[in-house]
Amino acid sequence: MLRLTPVVRNLLILNVLVFGAEALLRLNLSPLFGLHYIHSDLFRPWQFVTHMFLHGGFGHLFSNMFGLIMFGPLLEQVWGQKRFTFFYFFTGVGAGLLYSGVNYYEMQQLQAYIDLYKESPSPLALSDLLVQKGGLRVAQYYDSFLRNFQANPDSPGLVRNSLAVAQSVFDVRANVPMVGASGAIFGILAAFGLLFPNTELFLLFFPFPVKAKYFVALYGLYELWAGIHNAQGDNVAHFAHIGGMLFAFVLIRIWGTQRKNFY
Repeated sequence: MLRLTPVVRNLLILNVLVFGAEALLRLNLSPLFGLHYIHSDLFRPWQFVTHMFLHGGFGHLFSNMFGLIMFGPLLEQVWGQKRFTFFYFFTGVGAGLLYSGVNYYEMQQLQAYIDLYKESPSPLALSDLLVQKGGLRVAQYYDSFLRNFQANPDSPGLVRNSLAVAQSVFDVRANVPMVGASGAIFGILAAFGLLFPNTELFLLFFPFPVKAKYFVALYGLYELWAGIHNAQGDNVAHFAHIGGMLFAFVLIRIWGTQRKNFY
């Protein structure tokens, strides 16, 4: 029978309580506590910690808490409560830092793309901008304006308004927060793979047991590929996951607690 250790149990309760409070009281805590783009007016330093206790839906919460319950207790037993707590927040904050760094780069690239549009605005260029950089929802939102612009491409008023529409793509993305404990959970997963590399995991999507070291390595490579590929409609913070794994690796190396043969 699975036994929850004290810190894992408290983290589980806290995450569930926050999610339940948002749902029952119809609160939206993301603008204040979700992690925003560092130059957004909504950004606050404490969001590097508080974003870890917010989730985008029940599925998001369930998957993170499942990972916490499955891999967290054994690490807490090995390290103790204080070290496990430090590890959890270290990797969670580290995930937020890497995500913010990558997000900053992507936002600067987006602004450069928008600046190029402003130099030579046209319906075709605006359509490409909305679809490629704004995503399907943003493109659909401005569909009627775009149709009007395509019918009247030389209208000074529409050209001027198109500049504001283009800039709104940046503003919308700048104010979309990153939420979830995934960074810390991926840190826990990486730690499990490092400390218990030969433990065999039985997973639903594999017909055979997989050693933890292989599962963690493959999962990390997938997250890297998905983060670089950045498929349209993919709202998963893959670089936060990678950040959690990287900070876990660094911290475990510092602690010198990696074991070579632990089953």
